[in-house]
Amino acid sequence: MNKKIDDKEMNFSNPVYLDANATEPLRPKARAAMLEAADVTGNPSSVHQAGRRARALLEEARNTLASRMDVAPLNCVFTAGGTEANVLAMHGLGQGRRFLVGRTEHDAVRKGMPDGADVGWLEVDTHGQVRLDLLEAALHTGSKPAFVCLMLANNETGVLHPLDEVARLCRQYGAHLHVDAVQAAGRMELSVEQCGADSLACSGHKMGGPKGAGALLLRGPAPRPLAPLFEGGGQEQGRRGGTQPLPAIAGLVAALCDGLDNPRDLAPLRNRLEQAACVAGAVVCGAGAPRLGNTASLALAGRRAQGQLMRLDLDGVCVSAGSACSSGKVAFSHVLDAMGLGELAGQAIRVSLPWNTQEADVERFVQSYARMAAGAGLALA
Repeated sequence: MNKKIDDKEMNFSNPVYLDANATEPLRPKARAAMLEAADVTGNPSSVHQAGRRARALLEEARNTLASRMDVAPLNCVFTAGGTEANVLAMHGLGQGRRFLVGRTEHDAVRKGMPDGADVGWLEVDTHGQVRLDLLEAALHTGSKPAFVCLMLANNETGVLHPLDEVARLCRQYGAHLHVDAVQAAGRMELSVEQCGADSLACSGHKMGGPKGAGALLLRGPAPRPLAPLFEGGGQEQGRRGGTQPLPAIAGLVAALCDGLDNPRDLAPLRNRLEQAACVAGAVVCGAGAPRLGNTASLALAGRRAQGQLMRLDLDGVCVSAGSACSSGKVAFSHVLDAMGLGELAGQAIRVSLPWNTQEADVERFVQSYARMAAGAGLALA
């Protein structure tokens, strides 16, 4: 039986937040941009002067995002977040194509394809990168042009797919490449052209902006046709209905610019954290591949992920066991399972460092993780 937990063990006063891949802390520049936009009363679709002021602010944000991501402004479609951007791309651009989807994709993609879609799954290697040989075989043998869905950076491990090679193969076989860049945007130099994407999704709150805004970026001549999920009042060139949330959009763009203009290499702190976790008995999942500098997936054999999270949370350390989009559930990781990690797929936690992480935050995690791994205070197995 589990040891009874004394109130003195719990540390609620000053938690350390290391779950950036679920959502980043709001950046000050994003907050300032949101407050400025919140004072603009008009609807961007109204023709009077208040509406025109709101429209000007919206288009300024669109132009800035398009410039930073290397697309035409009219090929920047604002959405309510990364999930909608991914689903809009698949439904709006994937008609008549067969879908080739990475095994380690986020559920926004895995579960967001059109009903009855022709789907093939792309296997990954033990490091979590797509098998290029199998991708080429799938592109070569299909009877219909493909719609390839691969994220740039995995949300659980931080592993980066070799998108330059993926894009080369997609061009060779006439496939559309959709990139889920939700975890990468704002954390690394990135553009639609640079990664070879035909379409790309991003989300404001993953880069230090607010929740409630995302974008789908389209390559090619503008405005690129895109079948809407819902038409509404015909906003976004008829490609996404609904009044645009100006404060959230302004915050998204300000966060992206701040992340790119003031980059911070979190890899040294991540490496310190991983080294200490390995001393305590952990295995770093995906360590053999290029990764985002802020992300660590740590598996502890024989210790359930849920128990690890509980112990760390009681110690005032906020981490997760993978995606934060499963209604609060701690589940078996399909990402780590696809990498061939077997039972470890249910025994791993994700530590993802926010833009404002300090050395003291990492040291606090290191101490808490060592106590947890040693079995102090709470039975986990």
